[in-house]
Amino acid sequence: MEGEFSRRAFENGKLDLVEIEGLADLIAAETEMQRRLALEQSSGGLSRLYDSWAERITRSRALIEAELDFPDEDDVPGSVSDQIWVSLAALRREMEDHLSHAEMGEIVRDGFKVVIAGAPNAGKSSLMNWFAQRDVAIVTDIAGTTRDLLHVDINLNGYLVKLYDTAGLRDTADIVEQEGIKRAQLALDNADLVLFLADLGSPSRIDPTDLERASSHVIVGTKRDLYPSTASYALQISTATGEGLPELRNFVSSFIEQKFEGLSLSVPTRERHKDSLSKCLIALSAAIDQAEQSLEIRAESLRLAGDNLGRITGRVDVEDLLDVIFSEFCIGK
Repeated sequence: MEGEFSRRAFENGKLDLVEIEGLADLIAAETEMQRRLALEQSSGGLSRLYDSWAERITRSRALIEAELDFPDEDDVPGSVSDQIWVSLAALRREMEDHLSHAEMGEIVRDGFKVVIAGAPNAGKSSLMNWFAQRDVAIVTDIAGTTRDLLHVDINLNGYLVKLYDTAGLRDTADIVEQEGIKRAQLALDNADLVLFLADLGSPSRIDPTDLERASSHVIVGTKRDLYPSTASYALQISTATGEGLPELRNFVSSFIEQKFEGLSLSVPTRERHKDSLSKCLIALSAAIDQAEQSLEIRAESLRLAGDNLGRITGRVDVEDLLDVIFSEFCIGK
């Protein structure tokens, strides 16, 4: 049975769900950053953060309910709003900042998407093969050779990079090529970085619409060996001679590293983490912002916030998630 031993560890309170997911990611890790991210989760770093937040919510609920149950007692702190809501507002800011880094965690875990785009015969497939260090894409002088998305995973300085070669961007009557271009344009929308290649010998204008599709992009001049006097772009390469290729590789590597500079590894890495954190924030905001509501209703919103936080680690109502999570393991793990 997949995940049998890990499931026993969960059921006996030895590991929580975040730690178990981290263990699954550690087993599957292929790069150094994936290993470090998975180790942070499997060793309980992320769980301790979520548990500390849950404790703060629980303490707030306890003080609110104490005021509700014993409004006249001297040893129950009065004016809950003065003592609790400011603290909960600070917690909300922490959670919002944490959730804003979810995309970075997913990129480390699932891969940084780099798309190679440009006009036909700009050298896209040759660059793809150079990065992959093998013949992934067919290279010919015939325009429209690449008609679908080609993909290869590479390890770039410890980061998993998902590299995509795309169909040449141009107007065409060929129905199959049109579909390839549509897929290329969709890849631009979803890319973390786009390398737009421009043939230095016959530089065709890159469609501004395509540039707008790519939130982060750089234009790279190609076939530098044939046109050495052209100085149109800061990055210029030749896949025939290797000129400029190390610089391009360093550019991509530096771009990725700058994205993650100063980022804590205690970040959410899965869609279910993001979903539960978002629901927790909605409930927490309902408790904080709806001052016109009774304390009973605001306390119930805090309970919902705590429950959604507890679902991440498995403290609350996660039976329906267990089969999905443990199916990632091989037999016995």
